[in-house]
Amino acid sequence: MAYSVVGQSAQRVDAVAKVTGKAKYTDDFFERDMLVAKILRSPYAHAWVRQIDTVQAKALPGVEAVLTYHDVPHIKFATAGHPFNLDPKHRDRADRLILTDKARFVGDAVAAVVAADELIAQEALSLIKVEYEELEALLTPDAALREGAPLIHADCPHNILSDQGFHQGDLEQAFGRADVIVEGEYQTSMVQHCHLENHISYAYVDTQGRIVIVTSTQIPHIIRRIVGEALGIPWGRVRVIKPYVGGGFGAKQDACLEPLTAAMTLAVGGRPVKLNFTREECMMDTRRRHDFTFRLKSGLTKDGRLLGIRIEAISNTGAYASHGHSIAGAAGSKYRYLYDVPALSYEPRTVYTNLPVAGAMRGYGSPQLVYALECHMEDIARKIQLDPIDLRRKNLIKIGHIDELSDNKVLSCGIRECLEKGKALIRWEEKQKAFERQTGDKRRGLGVACFSYASGTHPVGLEIAGARIVLNQDGSVQLQTGAAEIGQGSDTVLAQIAAEVLGLPLGKVHVRSEQDTDTAPFDTGAYASRQTYISGMAVKKAAEAVKAKILDFVWGMTDIPAHALDLKNEQVVYKHSGETVLPLAEAALNTYYDTVFAQPITADVSNNARVNAVPYGATFAEVEVDLKTGKIEILEIYNVHDSGTIINPRLAEGQVHGGVSMGIGYALSEQLLFDEKTGRPLNNNLLDYKLPTIMDTPDIGVAFVETAEPTGSFGAKSLGEPPTLSPAPAIRNAVLAATGAAFNRLPMNPQRVFEKLKQAGVI
Repeated sequence: MAYSVVGQSAQRVDAVAKVTGKAKYTDDFFERDMLVAKILRSPYAHAWVRQIDTVQAKALPGVEAVLTYHDVPHIKFATAGHPFNLDPKHRDRADRLILTDKARFVGDAVAAVVAADELIAQEALSLIKVEYEELEALLTPDAALREGAPLIHADCPHNILSDQGFHQGDLEQAFGRADVIVEGEYQTSMVQHCHLENHISYAYVDTQGRIVIVTSTQIPHIIRRIVGEALGIPWGRVRVIKPYVGGGFGAKQDACLEPLTAAMTLAVGGRPVKLNFTREECMMDTRRRHDFTFRLKSGLTKDGRLLGIRIEAISNTGAYASHGHSIAGAAGSKYRYLYDVPALSYEPRTVYTNLPVAGAMRGYGSPQLVYALECHMEDIARKIQLDPIDLRRKNLIKIGHIDELSDNKVLSCGIRECLEKGKALIRWEEKQKAFERQTGDKRRGLGVACFSYASGTHPVGLEIAGARIVLNQDGSVQLQTGAAEIGQGSDTVLAQIAAEVLGLPLGKVHVRSEQDTDTAPFDTGAYASRQTYISGMAVKKAAEAVKAKILDFVWGMTDIPAHALDLKNEQVVYKHSGETVLPLAEAALNTYYDTVFAQPITADVSNNARVNAVPYGATFAEVEVDLKTGKIEILEIYNVHDSGTIINPRLAEGQVHGGVSMGIGYALSEQLLFDEKTGRPLNNNLLDYKLPTIMDTPDIGVAFVETAEPTGSFGAKSLGEPPTLSPAPAIRNAVLAATGAAFNRLPMNPQRVFEKLKQAGVI
C-alpha cells in the first residue's frame, strides 16, 4: 500500500537543532548557585571500608558537604531500567547502595563531595582519609565460582546471581538419533558503549519540596521510581526532566548517578548540584557489555537437519546485578525464532565478579549469543561439507511458527529473502570459486551470519506507551510522547505515523522532544528496540482518536456523516472521491472559537501492547587477512534486514550504519582491559580503548526486505538493535573461510590473529 508520509526519507525533526547547536543537553542548563559534585572511588577491587575521616575535607573553604555511607539512606535498590513488577519475585535484584561500605570493584563510590567548583571538589577528595580492609579480588567467573571463594554479596551463595534457563523437547533422544555431533566453545569480550555525551545529571529541591532531576537518560519515568526507592520517599516527590540526549546505547537505561545526585541536593538544603562524569569514570562506573563464555553441542542428520542444541553459558555481570541475568535470559529467548530445532537446552549462569558492572548494551545479550551460535553453524557446515547458506536454509523457521515457551507466533518472516538478497549483493557463488585455491600472504574469504530478535519485551515485560496529540488552531498538531529520543530518530518516526493518520505533512506535526515526568505521557523508555513498534501503537491510536473527533465535528458543521469523510493533504475530503469538503485549518479554528459548538480537540491515550513482532536479518562479509601482520581488512559488508515496513528509509539506513560499525569494533578491536591481579582498569579512555574511527570503517551496504507485520503500525517491526547482532560472526566466518583458522574469541585483533595463525600452522 502506498503512503504519503510513511515510507518517505523525511528529514529528522531534530536535525537543524542538533547541527546548529541549538539543541540543549543537560550540561547546557544552569541553575543559580549551582554546586559541583565529585566522587571518591575505591582503589581496591574488593575491600571493606572500615573508617572514613572527612574532617579536613569538610573544613576546606568552598566545600558544602561531604557524604559517606553514614550520610545516605541504607536502602538497597536495583538500578536496572525495567518497568516495576507487582510481583516481588520478578523484580531486579536490589543489591546497590547510594554509597557503599564495601567496595566491590576498583572505582566503586565510597564518598562524595559537594563544593563551589570542580577544583575545590577535587582537592577535597584528596583530603578524605579512608581505612580499607582489603579482600581477595575475584576477577574472573572461574575465580568467583571456586569452592570456598569469598562472597561478593553475602546473600548470594557461590556468587551466582541466577542460573535460570529453559529446556524444550528431549535433548538426549535428539543426540541419540543424530548422525553428527558438533561441539564448540566461544568467548566474547567486555566492551563499552562510548556514547558521545558522558553521564551527567543535576538535581535541586523546588519550592514545593520536590526533588527535580535533570538528567541524560533513556528512561525518565523509571528513574523517577528508582530515585524514590533509593531515598525511601514517595515517587511523586521526584520529578525527572530529560533534555536532548547525546547517545546511550543502553548505558543510560540504568540509574547510574541520579540517586546520588538527589541525595547530594538534600545534603545541601536543596541547592542545585551537578554531577558530570569524566570519560574515565564513564568507562569505569557506568555500564559495559557482559562478557560470555559459551559451550555449544549440536546433533544433526548427515544432510544438515538440526535435531537438538545445548547451550551452556557463563555471563560475567561484574560487581552488581544491574540488568544481570535478564541479559542472559533475553539472549536465550530471541534466538529461538531463527532455527526450527525440536530439542533445545539453554543453561546460563550469571556470576558476580569484582569488575565494573555490566548492564544493558545494544542487543541486550544477543550479540554474544548470535556470535556463538552463528560461529557454531559455520563449524557445522564445514564438518558436514555443506554450503553455510544451504545449512541455514534447511533449518530456518517459517511463518506461523509458535514459540513453545512464550506462545508468541511469527506472523511475518523475510529471513529467506534476506539471505537471497545478501548472497546476490556480495556475489557469493562467483567469489567462492575465485577464492578456492589462494596462495600468498593475503587471503580472502566470505562469511555469513543470521539473526532473529524481538520488538519489545512482551510477554516477559510490561509494554506500555502513552501519546498525547492536540489539534492547533491552524490545523497543525502537537505531539507529545513518553518515548525517549536519544539519537535513534524516534521523534521523527512517531511524527511520521501521526502525520500519515491525520493527512498532514510532517512539518505540521510539532514534536516535544524533551520528557518531563510531570507532563509527559507514561512510557517506560528507549530500550528493547520498542519505540517504533510499541510507542508507534500509542501514537497511531491517539492520531486515530483525534481524526475521529475532527470528522465528527465536521459532521456537525456540514451535515455530512463522519463515516463518509477522510483527512488528506490538510483537507477534509469525501472518502469515496477525495473531493475537498473544507480545509482542515477551517475546521480546527471552529473547534476553538465557534460560539456554540467550540470544543478544542485532544487525545491522550495509553496502549498496553501484548504482542511481539520478530525481525530478521543477515550479514554478509568479505575480508582479506594479511598473514604476516594478522590484520583483517573488511572489503565488503552487507547488512540485510526484515524490519517490516520501513517508516523512514534514510533514518533506517543510518541505524544500520551505526549498528554495523559497533559490530565491527566488537569483532576486531574493542576490549576493556584490567590488571589481572588488582582489577585496575588499563584502558578506560578513548586513546587506549580501540574504538574504530572513520578510517577503520569500510563502506557499509544496507538492504531491506519489507514484509507487512500485521501487529505493527503500518506494518513496522524493530530495527534499533538488530544491525549490531550479526556482523561479528559474519566477519569471523569470513576469516575462517580465508585462512582455515577458527577464531572463537573476540576481539580478533592483529596480535591474536597472528598468534592463532601460527598455532594453526597457517604461517
